[in-house]
Amino acid sequence: MSSLNPKITDWQDRRVWLIGASTGIGAALAAQLQERGAKLALSARGESPLRKLAAKDDRVLPLDVKDHEALAEARDGLLDAWGGIDMVVYCAGIYRPMRAWEIDLAMVQDTLQTNLQGVYNLLAVVTPHFLGKKSGGICLVGSVAGYTGLPKALAYGPGKAALINLAQILYTDLAPRGIGVYLVNPGFVETRLTRQNDFKMPALITPEQAAREILHGMRRGRFEIHFPRRFTFWMKALSGLPDRLRFHLLRKAA
Repeated sequence: MSSLNPKITDWQDRRVWLIGASTGIGAALAAQLQERGAKLALSARGESPLRKLAAKDDRVLPLDVKDHEALAEARDGLLDAWGGIDMVVYCAGIYRPMRAWEIDLAMVQDTLQTNLQGVYNLLAVVTPHFLGKKSGGICLVGSVAGYTGLPKALAYGPGKAALINLAQILYTDLAPRGIGVYLVNPGFVETRLTRQNDFKMPALITPEQAAREILHGMRRGRFEIHFPRRFTFWMKALSGLPDRLRFHLLRKAA
């Protein structure tokens, strides 16, 4: 059976724009791509962490993903410097635990604008470039929180569910035109975001492990790259259960 996406086995001189690179999975992925010889452009809101992470020839492009014009300006700069972009990876995201009786509208808006609207802002500036050269790759980092409605994910979960749906639509539209679409759905990863959780997180992994899983999935040409599978298998199974049983299990977990 053929792979759904182009298999990326060699990163040497591949031009990668990594958004959300300052911490967590993004920072770990940047470090591993540096080791593999990729040309990197690193973006996040904070410039200082990017400078510390950047290798000699990496480009540092601080920006806010909610600012479409800033993304367009960064793209233009990369096209001038590199002549093209081969892959964009969207790792930017925010999370705050929230239950239905704790709705913080400002945080909901910020979460959805960062985790979802920011993706559309990026797509609007890079998709025409990829279509023009009939190649390229788009990697979106979602979450298993998008598989089903989980406690404390009142703003985070719906945004990730929409991201999963969006990636599926993008694949249908873009894969026939030579553009790879990679959807990454991690389980619990040890980051500053998950440190907010006040419960034991099953199958918790490090950002470095997550980055290796992402690169392994791309090497295999997968569309959905989910990990660790000993956890994500059960999350997928949970989403397919009858409502009565699924809600019973979720109430126990909450």
